[in-house]
Formats: sequence, structure tokens, C-alpha cells
Amino acid sequence: MLRYALIFFTVVIIAGVLGFGGIAVGMASIAKILFLILLILLAVSFVTGSVRKV
Repeated sequence: MLRYALIFFTVVIIAGVLGFGGIAVGMASIAKILFLILLILLAVSFVTGSVRKV
């Protein structure tokens, strides 16, 4: 699951650079949504990873 979070992170960075740079306005909103999904997946990955190790 951490692997998918890192993939989403890469997609968010690319979408953010394109969207916030003024190339496409729609990409900025997509980047914001993907960033929120990334944060949720990252939090879930850390919680499940720490629970498994205990």
C-alpha cells in the first residue's frame, strides 16, 4: 500500500507542477484532490505498518 501512496505522490507532484504553473487550470483541482488522497493513503500506510510491527 505504501507503494501505491508513492505512485500517487509522483502523480500529484507532476499534476501540481502542470496545474499550479498555469498550464491547465483543471490540473490544479485534480492535484488538490490527489494530494488529499495521498495524505489519506500515507496515513493509513503508516498506521497499518506500525500496527503490524507491534
